[in-house]
Amino acid sequence: MDGIICVNKPSGWTSFDVVAKVRGMAKTKKVGHAGTLDPMATGVLPLFLGNATKVCDILPNDDKGYQAVFRLGITTDTQDITGTVLHQTESSVKKEQLLSLLSRFTGEIQQIPPMYSAVRVNGRRLYDIARSGEQVERKPRAATIYEIRILDFSEERQEVSAEIRCSKGTYIRTLCHDIGEALGVGATLLSLNRHIAGNFTITDCYTLDQLQRMTDEGTLEKYLLPVERVFESLPKIQLNEVQAKKFLNGVRLDLNRLRYQKEIGFHRIFDQNSRFLGLASLNLEKMELVIEKLFARGS
Repeated sequence: MDGIICVNKPSGWTSFDVVAKVRGMAKTKKVGHAGTLDPMATGVLPLFLGNATKVCDILPNDDKGYQAVFRLGITTDTQDITGTVLHQTESSVKKEQLLSLLSRFTGEIQQIPPMYSAVRVNGRRLYDIARSGEQVERKPRAATIYEIRILDFSEERQEVSAEIRCSKGTYIRTLCHDIGEALGVGATLLSLNRHIAGNFTITDCYTLDQLQRMTDEGTLEKYLLPVERVFESLPKIQLNEVQAKKFLNGVRLDLNRLRYQKEIGFHRIFDQNSRFLGLASLNLEKMELVIEKLFARGS
């Protein structure tokens, strides 16, 4: 099976748990995922099967969209409600106070990765270090927050519901924690749902129960999305039959014989029958089409 299936990840499952489950359903070891979700989180988890696993490290759009609920006045060691409470205080933050500081957390920001995360320091995962009771210095990492929109704020419960659009690599629980720190009361994440991951939304997703039914009925492959779905925003070049055969055999084609847009970066390459072949870039000095990644099988 070659293609993409989007899973609506349930709470309590790791991203690797979902990958392992789908490997069994699809009867293939070649399953990868884009954008890890914490076990407590739910929502869009794109899985790449077979030849589509080549996409995982070259996604052109890996921005994310989340709906998060967090509580002010409490901090935990994991920065979410599954962790051990470190500090709790009476919080009486007003909505106006919350709204007034959101501009400090939009645009490019710096985040210190939480101790309970998969980041490696000196070859060890931070969560392994944290579980052993140690603390290590972590270097700040850049993240971009495009928008934070407050959907609801209960002053009585001191609970905030927010929609967040951000770049890949953003820690939403750290964002909530840092907002709480800026308000002087701390905060911890209560729930998190990812409704956008790159070009995919929650409407593209299936539950694990739905995927199991497809597997039992022998129809799972029919629901796979084509790999070119993730490259829809890239410029397109269509080849004739002779050019397509050369391209699949690794030949650099003469740009003077092609119709193309002079844009930097990857271009989508299709054959004469509109079959997606792979990605290529333009070498305008040598006027050659340079193959970057092949996805089509056969020559």
